[in-house]
Amino acid sequence: MTTASQTTTWDERATIAQNSLDHFFGADHPQMLHNSYPAGDDSTFNYWWLAHLVDARIDAFERTGDAVWLAKAETVYRNVLERNGGSLFNDYFDDMLWYGLAILRLYGASGDRSHLAAAESIWTHVVDHGWNDTMGPSVAWRKQQPYYKNTPANGPFVILSARLFRRGQDSRYLDYALTAYRWLGATVVRPDGFVEDGINREENGELDRHWRFTYNQGLFVGAGVALFEATGERRYLDDAEKTALAALRELAEEGIFRQEGAGGDEGLFKGVYYRYVGTLLEHLDPAGEAARTLEGFLRSSTDALWRNAQVDSWLLPGDDWSASAPGRVDFSTHLSAIMALELRARRQARMLN
Repeated sequence: MTTASQTTTWDERATIAQNSLDHFFGADHPQMLHNSYPAGDDSTFNYWWLAHLVDARIDAFERTGDAVWLAKAETVYRNVLERNGGSLFNDYFDDMLWYGLAILRLYGASGDRSHLAAAESIWTHVVDHGWNDTMGPSVAWRKQQPYYKNTPANGPFVILSARLFRRGQDSRYLDYALTAYRWLGATVVRPDGFVEDGINREENGELDRHWRFTYNQGLFVGAGVALFEATGERRYLDDAEKTALAALRELAEEGIFRQEGAGGDEGLFKGVYYRYVGTLLEHLDPAGEAARTLEGFLRSSTDALWRNAQVDSWLLPGDDWSASAPGRVDFSTHLSAIMALELRARRQARMLN
């Protein structure tokens, strides 16, 4: 087996990161993955982490063409359903939208139309139960707080809506996507492109400016790219570029994003940024300043990640990629590393071809 210290390509490194998730976090059915390494409290069912795992396994399938990775993605999809009582739905609209996005990619990879129907069912459920006019027409964060609106719910809603529109040209998907995007731009996006988290959490009409997270930036980037792909209008791509660069100015230090919060959900935030900046890079002129800046950050951050996360023949990253992992690591943190390394491998392949 190729070890971490012997690898020379980012393709090999991405595969080691994928396999290391199973090595360090693997658990018996139905748990599938322990929530942390070393294993501790597994009582929390992390529905949305697993949704991102579906995406991560599809990344590996698309990179390698190896059907084993697609089978792994299908297994995770079924695991979520089984542990969620056979239901696609839960109380959190952002959770469901992450799952819907992953399932739609699973449809694209497998051609199984039941996956398309599942993604459409999630979208309809979110509109029926989460869409309202409080603080402007948009999606609430969860069913128990219909008054609280945020980027984590509306960002993936725009992306899923725009992607569903591209699948079938049903105008209602695009109409909702445009409305939610306008809400984001008018409510949580600063003039410099930096994206705040949410508004009205305490029913006081106030913005939560103290939560400065990479995944909010990534989501608005992804929303802009998805609408550009759906409409061909360049202004959405320009919005995405502005936010992607604002994130680096505001949140990066010495070529990396450092730790956000204390693990848990926050461990996944960097991965969301990398995933959607990857979609932006597909459309930028590689010789342009924005692309060169973003590619440079991708290289510096994944270089640091690889350098500091090697453990024997495996990879075990912490939330701060400038240092080795602490004594306890959540599998959400490992997912962010996988997403970044999959993007690095994909960009390297493009440059070589």
